[in-house]
Amino acid sequence: MQTPSPEALVRPEVGARRLLIGVAQGGLLYWLYRAAQDHVWPATVPMLFIPLVLVCVFAPVLLNSSLGNMAGRRAAQWTGLASAIIAALGVYDAWRAVPGVGQATPMISPSHLLCVFLAAGFFIAHSLVMAGSGERRRLASYSAYFETAWKLGVQLAFSGFFVGLVWAVLNMGAELFALVHLDFLKELLRKSWFNIPVVTSAFSCAMHITDVRPAIVRGIRTLLLVLMSWILPVAVLIVGGFLASLLFTGLAPLWATRHAAAVLLGAAALLVVLINAAWQNGAALATTALPIRLSARLAALLLAPIVLIAIWALTLRVADYGWTNDRIIAAACELVAACYAAGYAQAALRKGWLERIGAVNIITAFVVLAVLLALFSPIADPARLSINNQLARLSSSGKVATDKFDFSYLRFEGARYGKEALARLTQSSDLAVRAGVDKALAMSVPALRYPVAAAEARPDLAANITVWPKGASLPPSFMAMEWRTLNSLVPAPACLVRAGARCDAFLVDVTDDGKPEVLVVGAESGGGAVIAGDAGTGNWAILDRMPARFAGCVWYRERLIAGQIRTVAPPRKVLEIGGQRIRSIPVDESVPAATCPN
Repeated sequence: MQTPSPEALVRPEVGARRLLIGVAQGGLLYWLYRAAQDHVWPATVPMLFIPLVLVCVFAPVLLNSSLGNMAGRRAAQWTGLASAIIAALGVYDAWRAVPGVGQATPMISPSHLLCVFLAAGFFIAHSLVMAGSGERRRLASYSAYFETAWKLGVQLAFSGFFVGLVWAVLNMGAELFALVHLDFLKELLRKSWFNIPVVTSAFSCAMHITDVRPAIVRGIRTLLLVLMSWILPVAVLIVGGFLASLLFTGLAPLWATRHAAAVLLGAAALLVVLINAAWQNGAALATTALPIRLSARLAALLLAPIVLIAIWALTLRVADYGWTNDRIIAAACELVAACYAAGYAQAALRKGWLERIGAVNIITAFVVLAVLLALFSPIADPARLSINNQLARLSSSGKVATDKFDFSYLRFEGARYGKEALARLTQSSDLAVRAGVDKALAMSVPALRYPVAAAEARPDLAANITVWPKGASLPPSFMAMEWRTLNSLVPAPACLVRAGARCDAFLVDVTDDGKPEVLVVGAESGGGAVIAGDAGTGNWAILDRMPARFAGCVWYRERLIAGQIRTVAPPRKVLEIGGQRIRSIPVDESVPAATCPN
């Protein structure tokens, strides 16, 4: 049985259900957002909160895509299974990161890598499930996989574009009304209870609109594939020229870059995408131009040397420095790339139009899912594997001397496993090991792992900072402070560590102790905003930081310059600026976002 006809998808109740799911998703995400902002349950329980966030982000999208394309019961079963997997991975992600390095409050956001690879993994898994459901087989034909995956990819891309367009129209409306001093729409767009459901509802509507117009989606896909296929000859020429140049330059320049494997894997991924753009589902031989067919065959053969060199580059790095998180992830990518390279080379050496590519793609899709499941579970957690390897290099193999061992890697990149390893090493009988552990534990920020280069000039703080109120000056000890090596959980604002960065400094007594502290606010968004206080003996420390998007906000800056700031009890926790109250954040807490009033 083939995929349901377009008429089956146009049923009004399908669109209504999708819109309802989008609204419900927005409501749930708003509830979670408010819990995180207010530090209340379930945000106080990371092993509950993180899985909830992930499930509320991904599960509704899977369910929306399944409606109309799968039987209701099958769609519910698949969404339930996917939600269980997402929740399990979220629980593990929360467990391995608790407690966060140097934080009194645990992290309540999922890791960025998990979010990215969950999206990639469930794109593949959903395409496999949808195609199998359409043909009512466990393993569908490659043609069904091809149609489903490309349709889903185009849907997601255009749904994201649609959401951006909706947001642009709303902002245009807000600016138009602001011209006549009507700010209701601008104020509405700042409310999370409004903008979160708007985004999810718009995305759901876009998924439905693209689903009921399969001919348009198919036309866009065909045009995109044709355009991409004509890039393939250029890519083959460049990659072939690169490999030929190695005969004259040797491999030493590659090894000297220290990132050759990443670049080579990127080139391999591009070749795989372009080969598939030319091959499509294997049925377009008659309409495929001869240069593209020849380029596809050559590209399939060029994959093997590219991947082999990437494997060689990674092997040399591991032999010298052992395994790290990044190298384990790179090894996983190389495993996937090797599957493509071996399969495509075999297909290129056979007669015909690369017939085996379809089978290779299906097999490799399952390999990718298995690899992702292993990487983000205890099976092959990069942190666990790398910590075990690094400890083995330190303890028994003698591959690395104690004074050369990077103990800070355990602290900042080893997650729970690294912290546990450091705790064990504090009991070591080797004084040099204990000294290395103590030094790592004394570091509050990863930047302290790398000493400031002597050639790097210290920024001119007097040129970077504008002090308010006018005529005031910052204490000499503040100006003499070496902020680049500050041992703090919070990095110093950009103007204190980088030449050319600008900020404003306000002398304000925010602790009610009769001595002014310094509120440093970056001039640009992302420039940082902190409250610094005199720690005695000529040293300064960061006491609190301001919410995200505080720096660069013109509204706050104007009112701070006008002196419209006072401390609201309890001290140091709430500041009133221009009549608006804003909470400063202790350095050991995660920073919530704040909306700039203008």
